[in-house]
Amino acid sequence: MKNIYLHLNTRDEFLRMDISKIVYFEADGNYTNIMLANKLKSVVCMNLARMQQILTDSLKENARTFVRVGKKYIINHAYVCQINVLRQNLVLSDGASFTFQLDISKEALKGLRELYLAPSGKE
Repeated sequence: MKNIYLHLNTRDEFLRMDISKIVYFEADGNYTNIMLANKLKSVVCMNLARMQQILTDSLKENARTFVRVGKKYIINHAYVCQINVLRQNLVLSDGASFTFQLDISKEALKGLRELYLAPSGKE
């Protein structure tokens, strides 16, 4: 399968990232942290809503790789490993080389869980 890249061009830098290697995006005020599978972290000067729009506009149907979870995160749904609603915890992992644990609201986790349990779910 051909690699699909996200290109982000800012005033000071250009980022080219294979979307299958992006684990999640995290809001940080007017900035967005981008965490990659190799644990490299990039920061871009745009809020998460703008990042979500860029994903939709530039990736078209491939934007479905990502799902907004609550106010703070956009995740790559391929890396969802565990959803613990009670502990308000989401584990993202490839099962071998990395694991990230994110604190997310119960409501957001319930919505994410429903995506996987729905008959026309992602998997």
